Amino acid sequence: MPVLFLGHGSPMNAIEDNEYRRSWQALGDSLIRQYGKPQLILCVSAHWLTQQDWAVTGMEKPRTIHDFGGFPQELFAQQYPAPGAPAVALELAERLNSPEADRPMLVDAAEWGLDHGTWSVIKPMFPTADIPVMQLSLVYERSPEEHFALGQQLRALREQGVLIVGSGNIVHNLRAMQRTSSGLQAYDWALEFDAHVADKVSSGDLAALARFHDLGQVAQMAHPTFEHYLPLLHAAGAVHPGETPQFFNSDFQMAAISMRSMIWGAADTPGIGLKHLG
Repeated sequence: MPVLFLGHGSPMNAIEDNEYRRSWQALGDSLIRQYGKPQLILCVSAHWLTQQDWAVTGMEKPRTIHDFGGFPQELFAQQYPAPGAPAVALELAERLNSPEADRPMLVDAAEWGLDHGTWSVIKPMFPTADIPVMQLSLVYERSPEEHFALGQQLRALREQGVLIVGSGNIVHNLRAMQRTSSGLQAYDWALEFDAHVADKVSSGDLAALARFHDLGQVAQMAHPTFEHYLPLLHAAGAVHPGETPQFFNSDFQMAAISMRSMIWGAADTPGIGLKHLG
């Protein structure tokens, strides 16, 4: 299976008939045509943070979490009743060790579920909700290098039919949003950080993505807090050496959220559109 990083942006992208939602729909159709349905979707969302240790969801029927406020009722009414995979969660928790700590992961069998970082992109891709979905948490206190190392442990799962999805944003600064901006308008620091990431991805220097703090003030502006960046490190860690990335949705929402997304390990992915795929 390929590996994805998806810029999810505003939760409204899940229900609006816009270019992002249409690209996710086309991507899901293309993946099924080329590879068949995944055996499991493992999603690393920017919106599930755990303390000290990583965790995977292990409930049979993960709930749909509406972890946002101030949006229309239509968005709160959204449900994504995909099954979980409790037995697989237990197995993965034993196989995947927390980097540095070298101990098995935790299994959350009751508390979490599927937050909007997961269902807002997975639902347009696979609307029938018949593929098991599992989330992997982020541990904000652990280093970016550890997040990348955990992504490297995920690499072998791709050969077992697991679709690995990182869901966040390459630039994410809600305090700087300009709601009237077009997709081609962004702050200079946002453009610089987005271009830096695109250059590292294009050149295959994926380990360098963990050193994003080297950009100093530019990185601080792009990510006042960096939970939306960490899913990229998991996805990048799962990439095999030499795999070529394809970018799509390479524009911005509200001048301060990069929607740039990417897929590795796939043949040409038709149907997304020339504006989005390059």
